[in-house]
Amino acid sequence: METILNVENLTAHYVTEKGEARAVEDVSFTVRKREMLGLIGESGCGKTTVAQSILRLLEYPGKIVSGKAVLDGNDLIQATEKELEKIRWSEISVIPQSAMNALNPIYTIGDQIIESIRTHNSIDKKEAIKRTKELLELVGIDGERWKSYPHEFSGGMKQRVAIAMALSCSPKLIISDESTTGLDVLTQAQIIALLKKLQLELDLSIILISHDLPMVTAVCDRIAIMYAGKITEWADTKDIVYDPNHPYTKGLLDATPDITQPDKKVSSIPGTVPNLIQPPAGCRFYSRCPYAMEKCNTNIPPLIQVKPAHYSACFLAEEDVQ
Repeated sequence: METILNVENLTAHYVTEKGEARAVEDVSFTVRKREMLGLIGESGCGKTTVAQSILRLLEYPGKIVSGKAVLDGNDLIQATEKELEKIRWSEISVIPQSAMNALNPIYTIGDQIIESIRTHNSIDKKEAIKRTKELLELVGIDGERWKSYPHEFSGGMKQRVAIAMALSCSPKLIISDESTTGLDVLTQAQIIALLKKLQLELDLSIILISHDLPMVTAVCDRIAIMYAGKITEWADTKDIVYDPNHPYTKGLLDATPDITQPDKKVSSIPGTVPNLIQPPAGCRFYSRCPYAMEKCNTNIPPLIQVKPAHYSACFLAEEDVQ
């Protein structure tokens, strides 16, 4: 399947008084056309920093140190601001974590969608209004509500408006950054189902960022697992669920309740995420790993292919391959 986005060795740090926090280190993955890729990990593991870096929206004290994010032949990391203005929204867009903060309360939702459409397309206001109504209908909102203000919508409806805005210029790739956080469970399920429906109907590629492993495994084609700023495992969803390779992935699965196995014991991962201002010399999961070896403390395990389309950053994986 054709690749639409290729992220290579992306590294991003945050400047602090105590030194630079290495929030994202040598992150590499691809997104294929017409697929949904899940980016999973604990809070603070670097998922949102990856998204902001790809979009070139990372602001000080954050900074992109190195790497590439090539979207259809264009390296977004090296692109000029003028080039990015043409690429954002029309080629790649984002659904933010909080639609409450993303929508301006003094403008109607229609005016905000119309602005994004007309900024990137040479069409008159009448045509933009028509397009806005179509987008609202597409995400399950009555098109005539385009004159409503954000405060007149529920949290779930605001999130649907944010999705409509992300779709406004027909991008090829959408990054959904924890877009269901703060919503009730039923509304979360509806939003995720809507994203999957739109992905299939519109031939979209979507990066779904979340800490909710069960939700991601239900809708994503492939999953990349992040821990402490690094990709630890990356594979088709079925391999992540039924044949996990990395101890961190296994720990996440063991910490997930399974309603089909009511007697299954749910266990937590002991310990805490390491200090990224002074990260470990070796594997960042070393202090929490039940399979840790001495070399894990001093050497960084490379992300290697353990079988077709399945990659893992673990010395145990190297032994399995050999």
